[in-house]
Amino acid sequence: MPELPEVQTIVNDLAASGITGRKITSISVFWPPLIQGRAARSFAARLRGRRILALSRRGKYLVFSLSGGYTLLVHLRMSGQFSIAAAGLPLEKHQHLILSLDDGRQVRYRDTRKFGRWLLTRHPEQVLDALGPEPLDKSFVSRALYEILQKHSRMLKPFLLDQTKIAGLGNIYADEALWAARLNPGRATSSLSRSESGALFKAIRCVLLRGIRNKGTSLGRGAGNYMRLGEKRGKNQNCLMLSRTKGTACPRCGHLIRRSIYGQRATYFCPDCQELPPAASGSARARR
Repeated sequence: MPELPEVQTIVNDLAASGITGRKITSISVFWPPLIQGRAARSFAARLRGRRILALSRRGKYLVFSLSGGYTLLVHLRMSGQFSIAAAGLPLEKHQHLILSLDDGRQVRYRDTRKFGRWLLTRHPEQVLDALGPEPLDKSFVSRALYEILQKHSRMLKPFLLDQTKIAGLGNIYADEALWAARLNPGRATSSLSRSESGALFKAIRCVLLRGIRNKGTSLGRGAGNYMRLGEKRGKNQNCLMLSRTKGTACPRCGHLIRRSIYGQRATYFCPDCQELPPAASGSARARR
């Protein structure tokens, strides 16, 4: 699933393609369930003629600010991808939604699993305000993370994936951050000291910024894996510290990486340098 660095990369690529300022002249929806909150025909009618004023990101949402007071929110879910193509080119497999622009190009959306969602709204705050703080925002400081962690007593890994607590983190970057901070994914959030919380804060920012610099993480070669605009792969998979294969060696201590399920999500960690404190080991196993 595209996480914060992948979504930010796609936003950057779309902005660099020059679609900002272009008018949407027509809309083709080939898989109506992609549209959230209204019928596909109504969606197309309200979107037609709108100009793309700005592109941004909030959490894992792409945010298209449009003329007429509308905002288009796109969540890629598992396998959503964007491309830009000339209007005359044939459609590719799994391209389910097309925005035709006034310069003869099309913004095409491909989604092999069809889990993505598009929402056209005048009130984006009804969706976006429910998200937690942006981990790369200047207003999000180490003290803020510590206070959030202390308010709850949940396992760290599922907590980090909760978009209402911190926006944008997903499975890959949560594992990377926990490894960098030497924290076990089964630790209770409220058990972290200020110094441990500070290490986690630094690690989250570090792994996300590295992911953005490397244009996202492209794991695997399947059609549904993350791709940049123009079907370009990201490069961050070459910089991950944790191999997402159990039994490989931890790059820090040499012990074997373990794969466990926390909060119904596959989690990779080193049981040696991310050791669970003895007092917490029993409760963590019971809640897994």
